[in-house]
Amino acid sequence: MTARMKTRDMAELLNEVCLWFISNILAAKSIAKVLRSSLGPKGMDKMLVSQDGDVTINNDGATILSRMAVSHQVAKLLVELSASQDDEIGDGTTGVVVLAGALLEQAEKLLDRGIHPVRVAEGFEKAADVAIETLSKIAERIDFSKDNLQPLVATAMTTLNSKIINVDRKHMAEISVNAVLSVADLDRHDVNFDMIRVEGKPGGSLNDTELVNGIVIDKDFSHPQMAKEIKDAKLCILTCPFEPPRPKTKHKLEITSKEAYERLYAQEQQYFTDMVQKVKDSGANLVICQWGFDDEANHLLLQNHLPAVRWVGGVEIEHIAIATGARIVPRFEDLSEDKLGKAGVVREISFGITKERMIVIEDCANTTAVTILVRGGNQMIVDEAKRSLHDAMCVVRNLIKDNRVVYGGGSAEIACSLAVSNYAETVTGVDQYAIRAFADALDDIPLALAENSGLSAIEELAEAKSRQIREHSHVLGIGANVEEASEFATADMRKQGVFETLIGKQQQIQLAAQVVKMILKIDDVISMGNY
Repeated sequence: MTARMKTRDMAELLNEVCLWFISNILAAKSIAKVLRSSLGPKGMDKMLVSQDGDVTINNDGATILSRMAVSHQVAKLLVELSASQDDEIGDGTTGVVVLAGALLEQAEKLLDRGIHPVRVAEGFEKAADVAIETLSKIAERIDFSKDNLQPLVATAMTTLNSKIINVDRKHMAEISVNAVLSVADLDRHDVNFDMIRVEGKPGGSLNDTELVNGIVIDKDFSHPQMAKEIKDAKLCILTCPFEPPRPKTKHKLEITSKEAYERLYAQEQQYFTDMVQKVKDSGANLVICQWGFDDEANHLLLQNHLPAVRWVGGVEIEHIAIATGARIVPRFEDLSEDKLGKAGVVREISFGITKERMIVIEDCANTTAVTILVRGGNQMIVDEAKRSLHDAMCVVRNLIKDNRVVYGGGSAEIACSLAVSNYAETVTGVDQYAIRAFADALDDIPLALAENSGLSAIEELAEAKSRQIREHSHVLGIGANVEEASEFATADMRKQGVFETLIGKQQQIQLAAQVVKMILKIDDVISMGNY
């Protein structure tokens, strides 16, 4: 009787553990299901509504997940997974979550068969190593130079295909490539993203977006009568305000006569005059100030022919200092000629019939500093264009660091799936089931691409797989452009010009496998105070 009770208790415990794993997997799969329909160039967009009612239309995985209020602890791991892909690579944030969801779906089937989660995780890990090695074998190097930018432009266009701004993807891709090359050291394969600023201004069309060789700040000159263009600018950057010093203690000043008031006024004027004179003595002909200043100081600056820009943020000040070679000065007493920055032209530009103005600093001492000025019909389009340009620039940076690419349209995943299936034939034991399941999960990416393109997913995947085996070609994938397809949409991705960076694709598989392994090894969640 006692042995029978122990057996029953053990069975109940195992059942509870199994239910716990299933609930974890279901929570994570629900997150992946949200993003699945957004994968690929024909993927659907999501409308994100904030608590304040602000609307954002987007299909970027990292952006969508970052704005979702996810409460389940395991589901939050997929949110962090997408953020990690975005931080490390900048692209592929939707694909990595979809792949992780497919792996969890396959893991659920294996758990139902009674296979231990640790054995499933170990099998997935072995299969991931095979897939990453396969990607390295099928990768191709593309040669580019400053005279031949077409490969870089094509890679950036592949990234922008799935974005809202894909109508102007060629123009945006060229801007992204030129911006990255402006700050890149091709000999060291290094890119300094800190030297690229992205500013946006609603109005105009996406085609009006331009690359400025210099710094653009969303400010205007402090006085409307100041000169709107300064050539051969020598600018000083101040972090001290144009105002008299204030005592730090509480004080009270009583003025009982006209003479006392005039003396006080003269003293205040002297403070302003001394400040302006110190700026002029340094040789500066433009003032960039982090703080504001009152009308008295503004008037004196105008009288002394010193154009000024006030309320410039700390990050913008640092960018201006790096670009112009200026030193940031905290006190007027420290101002000298050797701390001034130099720029060829500083001008104020206006937009349309509105009073929207921006300051453009061009021909800087540091010629590598650039700014992308994004235009769009409204603020939502401008914000989306800025996010899309960031993804495109990240892809170009990755290609400069490692110029190996794999082809898109699901062709790389199909090639990896075939390689993992072949590897499973050589493995004995329980791990073989997990390795085969990993191969099936890799097929989920081309399946989703076909579904989102309105194609018959299973037939298209079967055709692409059979042609890859028959023709020994790893460049055959799902062609999203259905008009060019005959019976099936399978197309040569090399001819289509659709390819992705190798490090981005390897990172997807590696991160997805690691997160799934982590989820499979969780058997309980302990909240503080509940035990």
